[in-house]
Amino acid sequence: MAVADLSGQAVTLFCCLLSLYVFRIITTYAKLMQFRGPSGTGISNWPHSMAMLRGNCHEWYAEVNKKHGPIARVAPQVLVTSSPEVWMHVNNKPGYKRSNWYYKAARIEYRRDNVFSQTDNTKHEQRRKQMAPGYSGRENIQLEGSIDERLQDFLYLIRSKYISSDRRVIPMDLAKKVQYFTLDVISSVGLGKTFGMLQSDHDVDDYLKSSEEGLAIGNTALAMGFSWITQMPFIGRFIAPSPKDSNGFGKMMAACFRLVEERAAGSTDEKSDMLASFMRHGLSGDELRTEALEQIIAGSDTTAGAIRGTLLYLITNPRVYLKLQHEIDDATRRGFAPSKDEGIITAAQARNLPYLQAVIREALRVCPPVTNIFPRDIPPDGDALVVDGESVFLPGGACIGYSAYAMHQSEKIYGKDAEAFRPERWLESDPTKLAVMVRTNELIFGHGRFQCLGKAVAQIEIGKTVFEMWILHGNVNEVAVISAKDRTVTGKVTFHNATELEQPVFNDVSRKFYVSVPSTGTNSGGEIAGLDVSTFQVTDILPLSECVPVSIVFGADQNIFIFCSQT
Repeated sequence: MAVADLSGQAVTLFCCLLSLYVFRIITTYAKLMQFRGPSGTGISNWPHSMAMLRGNCHEWYAEVNKKHGPIARVAPQVLVTSSPEVWMHVNNKPGYKRSNWYYKAARIEYRRDNVFSQTDNTKHEQRRKQMAPGYSGRENIQLEGSIDERLQDFLYLIRSKYISSDRRVIPMDLAKKVQYFTLDVISSVGLGKTFGMLQSDHDVDDYLKSSEEGLAIGNTALAMGFSWITQMPFIGRFIAPSPKDSNGFGKMMAACFRLVEERAAGSTDEKSDMLASFMRHGLSGDELRTEALEQIIAGSDTTAGAIRGTLLYLITNPRVYLKLQHEIDDATRRGFAPSKDEGIITAAQARNLPYLQAVIREALRVCPPVTNIFPRDIPPDGDALVVDGESVFLPGGACIGYSAYAMHQSEKIYGKDAEAFRPERWLESDPTKLAVMVRTNELIFGHGRFQCLGKAVAQIEIGKTVFEMWILHGNVNEVAVISAKDRTVTGKVTFHNATELEQPVFNDVSRKFYVSVPSTGTNSGGEIAGLDVSTFQVTDILPLSECVPVSIVFGADQNIFIFCSQT
């Protein structure tokens, strides 16, 4: 009898718990039922989790907004918007705050917040006030000079180590070198000492590898809903990254903390870097270390992504490439920008080159370096706003983030060719439309009290780097299309100085040509070699606009070889 009673009680308890669970699902679903989304997103986090695990959340968010409207549902309590007006409203209006489920997962140290992961608005604003002067350059007067020094190191690395000759072609992983550059910049301006990536030309102490490992682990934990475990009392400290770890974020933490302690031991008056500014404004100890670490990880990766994206779209769009080249040539000829031997371009000079700025804006728009959802908790009482002329109520208890791809490739804002890379849109638009475009484009760096502190530093780096890479390269005008006698291969673009172009350089069938063999099998990068005409021959000379470059090799005398396929 007693056993039967216990069984009956267990069944009753199970039914009660099941009823509560079902009731919670129904009420959660009903709260946001006015917002459409993919199947299952109203009752489960699984579709969102799978998108995070696949690594294509940005594309998924864009598809969701395109199909379901400017505010759509991606999880039971998560909305995503493609409307710049909504996103600016969310970031401006008091009451919205960063969502714990996302930002606490972005903590690097156990139970310690940095300016990015802090979800308390008051504490976040106070920390921004302490750090803003160092980022702005008001107290870091050597900021631009430090960037110039690192850019000189970057250019020297290319000239000294990655120059090809008739006998040897030396390919360079430009993406990796760019990240060496941005890491050396942020460590120089932030810690007063570089990591030495560019000088050593390798991933010093596996900083990049450690960062990539840590980000991958963090993304997986967030997607699966396990990130909260790293912040649990007692257990969390054994799971969260630690300076004692031999890999992942822990290894990066140890290296960064060592540099911070070395710098903090000196006077803040000796050198005006970011760390000195932070210390003058009250940061010390653990707070100083965690902000320096966040600065290194976030500042280098995002800026590298922006530079890579800009160079990629330039290299693969010959028309734009040539137009930028003409602007740079004209600016150097008229004394508005330095030529090759006159030093690094200033930030002010770069800002005064309209097509360069249009190229950068367009690259950031088409390929945003940061595409995270950045969710904000809706105020407890909810919020009413107008979207596309219709009144919308956002219920409290939910959160809303943004879709970078959907917003920055919106046909409503940028026109029917919104997915195309066309910098001219920033120069041709009428003032009213241009103002909307610029305001939307600025959201790439965040907005209001959540705007990226490193925006000014990143903009200086991007403008200078793109300009100086073009000064380094020389001029581009013609393409030698090369084919093999026994198979088809990609062609070759040769960058020559203007004087050399007066004489055809591709008609001598006895000379060697640099060729790029298309990648096959596991060899994703292809093979590059200097081969004579017994294997390859010139079949045509074409304008650059008729070819699509796919890879890059630096040659002697400021020549550059870009391997391309004919369009």
